[in-house]
Amino acid sequence: MDLQMYYQKIREMEGKIADEFALVVSVETADGGKSGRKTEVPRRLAAKLLVEGHVRLATKDEAKAHRELLAEGQRAAERAAAAARLQLTVLSTTELDRLRSEARGSKE
Repeated sequence: MDLQMYYQKIREMEGKIADEFALVVSVETADGGKSGRKTEVPRRLAAKLLVEGHVRLATKDEAKAHRELLAEGQRAAERAAAAARLQLTVLSTTELDRLRSEARGSKE
C-alpha cells in the first residue's frame, strides 16, 4: 500500500465533506461489520472510514431523519428531567385548614 496515495485520498475526501461532523452509515464488511448503523463523526475520521470502505455518507433524508430522532430524544430527556424536579407535598386536611386560616389572617 502506498501511504502517500492513501493519505492523499483521505485529504481529498476530507475536502469534499462540507460539515464539521459528518453523518456516516456503516456498510457490511467481510470482518463482521454490520450495515445501516448511523454515527456522527469528525470530518477527518469520516474521510478515513470512507477511503477504507467501512462507511458511506448518509443521504440528506437519512441525516434529516437522524437529527429529528435526536431532537425527539432530547425533548423526552428534558421532559423527564422536568418531571424529576417536580416536588409534591401531601398535606392532611387539618394542616390545609390551618394554612388557609393563617393566610386569611395575614391578609386582614
